[in-house]
Amino acid sequence: MGLACLGSEFRPLLAADTTLHYITENKPEAVAILPPPPTMDSPEQAADMATVVAVHGSCTPQQAEVAFSEKKFNVFTFGQAVGPFFAETNLPKTTAFFEQVLGDAEAITDEAKDIFKRPRPFVVDPSLATGKLEKSFSYPSGHSTEGTVCSLVLADLVPEKKDAVLAVGRALGWHRIQIARHYPSDIYAGRIYARIIFNELKKSPQYQKDFAAAQAEIQAVVQAAKN
Repeated sequence: MGLACLGSEFRPLLAADTTLHYITENKPEAVAILPPPPTMDSPEQAADMATVVAVHGSCTPQQAEVAFSEKKFNVFTFGQAVGPFFAETNLPKTTAFFEQVLGDAEAITDEAKDIFKRPRPFVVDPSLATGKLEKSFSYPSGHSTEGTVCSLVLADLVPEKKDAVLAVGRALGWHRIQIARHYPSDIYAGRIYARIIFNELKKSPQYQKDFAAAQAEIQAVVQAAKN
């Protein structure tokens, strides 16, 4: 099924008290877009878990430190990929814009997690539990979904840095496997779901207005740095 077809599968699923900023009329219906995760007794689940165990087992202390440092991330996590000018102190409009983008992505992803209710790898295998453990479900990965949404929006804003920005978004998901927070299939589902969310965001007139304001702000900061 192509993305154009998937984009038509939207329903108002979120709780009544959830506030969204840009996706206000139609929300992605996870069950219409994403395949269900593997069942717990399936060969696919066993393979998914085997990958988590292998990746987690080869994770170095330095890699784990990076992964744990990304538990809370924002658009400025992508700063190294964009350039030294890309800092919160320089870009208040851009900061506010991405807070709303990520807020929408997080709310929609949390809804999907609660539909599928997949236990995280460390719940299934407690030997994988390290650090402060999340209480939410595993599928799709929030870091993968939200990180990919963030990277897609940022790549539109700074297209000359597109490849580096998208790489950071992919890494945010992969790092979650390294610390046994997610299965590979959680990460891949997040990337698919992110594309749907991104396409829906761009339909919003308010998103378009705020995107233009962020784009102008970034261009002004870049120009000032050249002078």
